[in-house]
Amino acid sequence: MEGGAQEGLGRRGWSILAGMGGIEHLDVGHLIDEVETAWIPMADGRQLAARLFLPRTAHDEPVPVILEYIPYRRRDGTRLGDEHMHRWFAAHGYASVRVDIAGMGDSDGHVEDEYARREQDDGVEVIAWLAAQPWSTGAVGMIGISWGGFNGLQIAARRPPALAAVISLCSTVDRYHGDVHYTGGCLNEENLEWGGYFFAMHGFPPDPEIVGERWRDMWLDRIEHAILPPAGWLEHQHRDDFWKHGSVIEDLSAIEVPVLAVSGWADGYTGTVFDLVEGLGALGTPCKGIVGPWGHKYPQDGVPGPAIGFLQEATRWWDRWLRGVDTGVTADPDMRLWLEDSITPVGHVPEHPGRWIGIDRWPAGGPAAPQRWRLADGRLRPDGQPGDHAAVPATTIVRSPVTTGMRAGQWCAYGLGKIAPELPVDQRHEDAGSACFDTAPLDEPLHVVGRATVRLTVSSDRPAAQVVVRVCDVHPDGTSERLAYGVLNLCHHRSHEHPQVLVPGEPVEAELVLTPIAHTVPAGHRLRVAVSNTYWPMLWPSPERTTLTLHHADGTGGCVLDLPVIDDPHVLADDLFDEPQDARAGRVTVVRPGPERRWTTYDLDERRTNVVASRDDGVYVLDDIGTEQSFTRVRSHSIVDDDPLSATATVRSRATYRRGDWDVRVEADISMRCTVDTFVVEARLAGYDQDQLAIERHWHETIERRHV
Repeated sequence: MEGGAQEGLGRRGWSILAGMGGIEHLDVGHLIDEVETAWIPMADGRQLAARLFLPRTAHDEPVPVILEYIPYRRRDGTRLGDEHMHRWFAAHGYASVRVDIAGMGDSDGHVEDEYARREQDDGVEVIAWLAAQPWSTGAVGMIGISWGGFNGLQIAARRPPALAAVISLCSTVDRYHGDVHYTGGCLNEENLEWGGYFFAMHGFPPDPEIVGERWRDMWLDRIEHAILPPAGWLEHQHRDDFWKHGSVIEDLSAIEVPVLAVSGWADGYTGTVFDLVEGLGALGTPCKGIVGPWGHKYPQDGVPGPAIGFLQEATRWWDRWLRGVDTGVTADPDMRLWLEDSITPVGHVPEHPGRWIGIDRWPAGGPAAPQRWRLADGRLRPDGQPGDHAAVPATTIVRSPVTTGMRAGQWCAYGLGKIAPELPVDQRHEDAGSACFDTAPLDEPLHVVGRATVRLTVSSDRPAAQVVVRVCDVHPDGTSERLAYGVLNLCHHRSHEHPQVLVPGEPVEAELVLTPIAHTVPAGHRLRVAVSNTYWPMLWPSPERTTLTLHHADGTGGCVLDLPVIDDPHVLADDLFDEPQDARAGRVTVVRPGPERRWTTYDLDERRTNVVASRDDGVYVLDDIGTEQSFTRVRSHSIVDDDPLSATATVRSRATYRRGDWDVRVEADISMRCTVDTFVVEARLAGYDQDQLAIERHWHETIERRHV
């Protein structure tokens, strides 16, 4: 790999240069055979494109199979990442297979949406085909991060006979509340950001070296059949059947194979590990959880570090469930968690100090009972602590500036390192726009492990409102370090499926389950609960500026924090995991590097705040196949002080693919604005061949706002 490649690339778990260094790359080419493209036939005549990594011995001695099934172009999009991981598994005795879903990469057909029923049907057929190959023992495991983590669980729920185990990373069991679209019933900024990338992917062409002269017809056909995902997702603002499809939480008992669930504290999907370990464990299905300090990355590349030897850990899982070898995984703690130390919060940390802890039985071996704290009069007091109740105000008013939330970091950090700070920074500015409730300085350390719950008695002066709760570690110098947060569209306080408008002034009981955490608050620090009614740009604002009233007086439920605290942190050995390893991948020549940037401006005349993030992967050549590629994206958010209806967002993406006479450029633009009653989404998707416009499509969608 040539210098500069690491900084120019690496956005999501599927990025071709996801590694951040500090990992041992093993030369394993002499141990394996590779098939650049194998065609897997579907019953309806379509074929899906696969890349095979086979142990050389598999032709004489069949081996178990590991499948990764995602849309991100195995030929060039995830090429190097695939080689790092799948070559490693093949060298350790597994047939490792990377398949593009229909309509993506070189596979036939059209992509219908995320996690469509046909995607699952195809996956079941793929597993049956893999199990029937002469180099296969018939035992198959699925591994994947993000999309591949999702469909691993979804296909497991379909119970294909050959599927014996799953490793699911950075995924969800609930497509409505636990994904990028809606959080607590609030519209997440990632609906447009991720949706903008997925929209652009509809225009990415197949490779002529793989599909031949039909590549251009396939490419134009894909754009003709492209959908506008963010608008489609906005048509489903409540937790209806659209979201229930693919949400395995609807019936976890359908998953009968062992699951290893993995995430990181900086990831947006951490809660899924707890959902799976608790839910499957209660059903008697083997399930173990690992949560490190990382973002949305495979843990051998984990940032923030420390990274771990995850491929070795995964092989322990495969050896047990695909080969029947007792590797000790059944005796592992239910939860292995990185207990984070308190640090000065900055946008990027290469490593987050702390230590590994283990909970043998979760949740039974976790906190015996959560500590309850009451919020009132700017103070956070242990429940039952005597005080001057007559002096405690009955209510607290919350009216946050519309830009409260700008220091929240990304909903999901991708571990990009110093080139793109993604983590929440010092929260004092956010706290200034919030109602804050603090403890006295702690007499001894507090080990918070698990998911905190906040219950509020709250009223709004408008029929639609949001509430946001953060738990922070306040340092002696005043630095405010966010530990966990939760958000709720108050119209959804009873149900995400059947929300109702609020009656202005009428108190409701709202429960927010916060993001999970494992953190030690040192002695001398204070614990803070901060409550705001906006979290922009992470959340799209309510239609009107709102004022919330928190009710503390007797006769109401009051406002309380239930905090999961562990007295004994169950510290594990320093050498719990091996050092990170993978297999050596092909080379990349960087023509032009291009790091990511993020900046904020404020127009004094218009009182408008603009937040812009620019991603530039530079220009690079995959040396093994000679393809030159580039990708850029600029996303922006804008809002005027005191005017939630001024909010706008745009995503502009550009991608190129070049090799010899093959020269394709894709342009994808999406913008969104709103009124009190509607969302307006406009988009353009265009394909250029040899710098000449070959096809162009436009969208203009007006979608009714329904309690969002």
